[in-house]
Amino acid sequence: MAKPFEPKIVSANDLLMGDVVYLDRSGTWTRRLDAAAVAETPEAAEDLLAAAAAQPDQVVGPYLADVILRDGAISVLLHLREKLRDRGPSSRPDLGRQSEPDSDPGSLFAGSGI
Repeated sequence: MAKPFEPKIVSANDLLMGDVVYLDRSGTWTRRLDAAAVAETPEAAEDLLAAAAAQPDQVVGPYLADVILRDGAISVLLHLREKLRDRGPSSRPDLGRQSEPDSDPGSLFAGSGI
């Protein structure tokens, strides 16, 4: 039996800064996970990935990442790899997204058992 489709977003790394970024609904890149465009069908996921691949001058390594939705919004990244990439450097908490005043790194791991 085929595995049910999980909602997906496109994640990549900013070509100049190296930051983890997400493709948003307007086709531009954002560091905000909550602003990422969500594909709820395989066809929509392929369309998002194609849009990302068409921007090689802005990002490197775009790929589809599974997310969990609650009330139509991204609740949490499904896999540990994505959670760690989004959170930033683990050896230097004073760097990366977790060092920003409005960041809540604990919320990235909500419901994951971590």
